[in-house]
Amino acid sequence: MSDILKKAQKGNEQAFLQLFQPYEEDLYRMAFVYVKNPNDALDIVQETAYRSFKNIRNVKEASYFKTWLIRIAINCSLDLLRSNKNTVQFYPEAEENIPETIPEDIDLRVTLDHLMNGLTENEKSVVILKFYEGLTFKEIGETLDIPLGTAKTILYRALENLRVELEGDDRYDK
Repeated sequence: MSDILKKAQKGNEQAFLQLFQPYEEDLYRMAFVYVKNPNDALDIVQETAYRSFKNIRNVKEASYFKTWLIRIAINCSLDLLRSNKNTVQFYPEAEENIPETIPEDIDLRVTLDHLMNGLTENEKSVVILKFYEGLTFKEIGETLDIPLGTAKTILYRALENLRVELEGDDRYDK
């Protein structure tokens, strides 16, 4: 992989695509958790590709390429959320797309979305990286540029907040 990285750092687009493409789906999933819109998530993947190609010279080791991409995707997601914070969007055609039958797991998805929205951006990032991406605490710390102990503290605080929030919902008793 380091040979491919070196080629990509010299501007070889095919080498860059070889490095980037295996992670596109992971980046999309992560972006979608943040922005909750498939089109915005695709835009974030595109922006991540652009920024990573433009700055690939900054990657020191091939083994850190994925965590570097994830960090860029998180930053792109947060940038989009900040820029859309004061925007109200209305889609009249959305009413036509409401399904006749509601999937059985919709309640769980709504609950998970609600719970994730209650977390701070740092907490959300750590939870996503730990449980959606399966990164270790060391990898989370490197990705978010925080100390290992801080990553653990943020995760445990987030899990405690989620537990407290769930206990308030009588549908999820112990």
